Amino acid sequence: MVVRGVRDAQERRSGRRWEYGLVACALGVTGLLVLHSAVPNRVGRLGSLLETFLPWLGVAVPLLGGVALLKRSVVGLLACLAPTLAWLWMFGGLWFGSSPGSYDLTVVQHNVADDNSDPSGTARALLGARGDLVAVQELTPEARVAYEDVLGASLPHRAVHGTVALWSAYPLSDVQAVDIRPAGFPDSWQRGLRATVAAPEGETTVYVVHLPSIRLGATGLASASRDESAALLGARIADDPADRLLLVGDLNGTVQDRGLAPLTSQLFAPDSGFAFSWPASLPVGRIDHVLGRGGAVTEVSTLDATGSDHLPVVGRVRLG
Repeated sequence: MVVRGVRDAQERRSGRRWEYGLVACALGVTGLLVLHSAVPNRVGRLGSLLETFLPWLGVAVPLLGGVALLKRSVVGLLACLAPTLAWLWMFGGLWFGSSPGSYDLTVVQHNVADDNSDPSGTARALLGARGDLVAVQELTPEARVAYEDVLGASLPHRAVHGTVALWSAYPLSDVQAVDIRPAGFPDSWQRGLRATVAAPEGETTVYVVHLPSIRLGATGLASASRDESAALLGARIADDPADRLLLVGDLNGTVQDRGLAPLTSQLFAPDSGFAFSWPASLPVGRIDHVLGRGGAVTEVSTLDATGSDHLPVVGRVRLG
């Protein structure tokens, strides 16, 4: 009897430890979701790294819930409600929301990859989305002819600067280069343009950009050049007097990433759709964007993979 009593006491203590652990994990996930901006960025840019994959913290909920069921822990299951509610509060609209039916522009955004072996096939895939605007990055001089041949008939107006380009169904005017080069980058690094689109609903300014790449290494997330470029672009957009403005491009970051705050603080993200666009083989984040000011990007979605390591993104825009 004494031995059985000791064993029962040990099992109860072990069960309580499991419950304490489940509760602590659930509260930890909740804290990271809600207070992600409090994670410091000084060392390894850990804050930006967390924010890049922030929606994926939701995967922890079914894992913790499964452990709670195996352990028959009511307390553990109740604790899982906290991260569930936090995730739904932050991302539920993207997951469950439906976009309004009406829109004025369809915008196709794609980093086509400078090593794409099938530019004509990629151009046909973009054309198949029936976009009013098609913006591309990593456009090489060799591939440019293929895109012009495929897109030119339906989208006769174009602007090209460096490795970024815009094809439009409507006339373009006031085409300008946008210098978003971080310090130390060569003059040949040309990844930004601005153009005014004569859309039926009214003139709309469109920026097509490609921010510097980020790298994950032993010292953390290397995003300083990306952040510097975003700050330069944010200052340019802040000074732009256009009433309607779209930013379309590969920003090499998600809208939750604080490194893109100079842009996301003044431009609105889509109301629905996760549209994870990178990497194409197993998309885990949307780093290709259609953001707006003076209008609403109501929805984003992705197309099937092309010869690029990114998926094309399609944005629906209401200008009214």
